[in-house]
Order: sequence, then structure tokens, then C-alpha cells
Amino acid sequence: MAEKKGKIPSGASAIDMDTIRQLAELLRETELTEIELNLDNLHLRLARDLPAQQVVAQVAAPAVASAAPAAAPEQKTAQVEEGPAEADAASHPGVVRAPMVGTAYRAPAPGAEPFVEVGQQVKEGQTLLIIEAMKTMNQIPAPRAGVVKAILVEDGQPVEFDEPLMIIE
Repeated sequence: MAEKKGKIPSGASAIDMDTIRQLAELLRETELTEIELNLDNLHLRLARDLPAQQVVAQVAAPAVASAAPAAAPEQKTAQVEEGPAEADAASHPGVVRAPMVGTAYRAPAPGAEPFVEVGQQVKEGQTLLIIEAMKTMNQIPAPRAGVVKAILVEDGQPVEFDEPLMIIE
């Protein structure tokens, strides 16, 4: 049993424990729930448990999609203008972008108050909205403190990776 410390034997392939630690840190930093890696004979999957709060929100979220069409027109007019203003918003230095593909929800449950509104002061780390991806609710935190100047997505709207969600100044 002369195994080299810091390595996991796996036939012809082995992965350094520091690499696993770096991948685990990447999970925490990006708020991803899973990373999967396939190299030659090696298959590595790192996953983390979700906080109970996110699981509770998951039960309520499907009903939001059915309620969204009625509320969408009011939210659209109150948030940000269409056209050139949206292009300007995408290049704004205070833009908050989607870290993943999914469905954006502005409130924790159907009929609940939105996490934030335009003009509201937010703290760094405060939940701005949630994005449902693969039946998992992912809280999107404010990257910095400031005032919400624009909300660029509607409740229940599908979003793409790196899509502008909000502007915080």
C-alpha cells in the first residue's frame, strides 16, 4: 500500500487532490451545484447539497409561470424601455448578468413580494432573484451594494447565460 499522498489511484489515470479542491472551490464561488469531468479513464463528478431554502422555493415556483402572463405587462412598463436602452443596459458597468441558463423568478413564491424593486437599496450578497435550472432554484445575489436602477427581465422569463438581468449603481 505505497500510495502517493495527494493522489487518488484510478488505473492508468490519477487526479491530484489539489485539483479536486480547486474544483470544489469553483463550485462555491460560482454557486454551481455540480461539476463533471471526463478525462481518459477518469470520471469525476463533484456536487453540493442545496440549502433547504432553495428546495422550499422549488415547490412553489411552477405556479409562478402560470401567473406570470397576467403580471408581465405591468412589470415591463415599470422597469426598462425596449430597444436602444436595452443595448445600453447590456454594456452598463453596473449590469448583473445571468450566471446560467434557466427561468428567472423575481419572487420566492407565487403571489409573494419580489425580492427587489427598481429604486430599492440593496446590500452585497442580497438575493436579487432566483433562476430555476434543471429543477433547482439558484439564488442570484447582488455582486455589490447599490440602488437597483433597472430590472431587465420579467417574472417567469427564460434567460440565457450572461444575459443582463438588472442594473445596480
